[in-house]
Amino acid sequence: MQYPIVLDSPLRHVNQKHVLNLRVEPIPLVKVGIVGLGERGLRAVERLNCIEGTSVIAICDVSTEKVEKIGRQYHIKHLFDGNEGYRQMCKEVDLDLVYICTDWQSHTPITLEALYSGHHVAVEVPAALSLKDIWAIVDAAEKTQRHCMMLENCVYDFFEQSTLQMVRNGLFGEIIHVEGGYAHEIANKWPHWRLEINKQLRGDIYPTHGMGPACQLLDIHRTDDLDYLVSMDSLSIRGKNTYQQYMENDADDFQNGDQTTSIIRTRKGKTILLQHNVMTPRPYSRMYQIVGSRGFAEKYPQEQILLQQDEDIMNEGMHEPLSKDITSRLLREYEPEYITQLRPAGAKLDPRGGMAYFMDNRLIYCLNHGLPLDMDVYDLAEWCAVIELSHISILHGSAPVKFPDFIRK
Repeated sequence: MQYPIVLDSPLRHVNQKHVLNLRVEPIPLVKVGIVGLGERGLRAVERLNCIEGTSVIAICDVSTEKVEKIGRQYHIKHLFDGNEGYRQMCKEVDLDLVYICTDWQSHTPITLEALYSGHHVAVEVPAALSLKDIWAIVDAAEKTQRHCMMLENCVYDFFEQSTLQMVRNGLFGEIIHVEGGYAHEIANKWPHWRLEINKQLRGDIYPTHGMGPACQLLDIHRTDDLDYLVSMDSLSIRGKNTYQQYMENDADDFQNGDQTTSIIRTRKGKTILLQHNVMTPRPYSRMYQIVGSRGFAEKYPQEQILLQQDEDIMNEGMHEPLSKDITSRLLREYEPEYITQLRPAGAKLDPRGGMAYFMDNRLIYCLNHGLPLDMDVYDLAEWCAVIELSHISILHGSAPVKFPDFIRK
């Protein structure tokens, strides 16, 4: 086999065109249908009902009881239940946006149903688990000329947004390397379907919390592109034990390693270090780190920023981060104005401080004003592609695997 491994990419159909910087007519009142009323779906109903310029007019869940309860609580007119209720909702209700908060494996079929019914889509992470499903979503968005955004709220967290603005203003010089990932022992919060996915799939199966901020810092598919990836994983020790404990079944064929590490190189020679570990006991971390030619920033285990000044080049102090007071002032100075304005409401509506609320507000604002969304279907494709690409790399002894050209330039 030749390396790097190059995968076949389907040609763009003659009846479709790309959706880069897609603009649609402004939608003064965005009519939303929400599919999935688990924890994330319920919070989405609450948040969206507090955002001007939007109205949740339809909800759907497999549970009739949940649908009726939430429908009464929020006075929602159109109620759908059962495993196929989303199809009925997409076909029968005049919606602008379908907001999907179901389990991972159902994301793609619901997304495709919504797009081909003529609706814009916002779908929870990861939107797709395979390259086949990713290409299906890209093609659907291009054929229908509808927005399809993955709900990657981590790019809207305070530190990420402020340092992104600092990067765009050149404070760190040229960005050379970034890091991201997901370390979060799920322990007794494992849903059965998620444990089954970990049993079946080998690779980084939950990459988007790290990939989203990293790709925004490197301006991927705007001024640079992802080139290739190499991945490796550890033994599955904790994973097997966890599966046996919660599923009460044999786990000898458990696939996902306790730790998966990927390195990605861009066409301009920048690098991304990506990690995934949901098994071992360790502090929560998304490993957010920026390495620039004139500065450095990291969020975990504590927020730190180091900026090189010309007069300090030969000074030993250049290796010391900024004081906490200066760091705090700098982060506030570069915080986007809309986040500053939404902070009080975000703190009340989002247990993680507001990032999901900021994300929803930006989504609705862009639809209200006919603007391109902050994240497009190609972001969805590139960030989710790590799932299968890391799997392929690991199976071939950590061989390099090329990223498909989802934009088909």
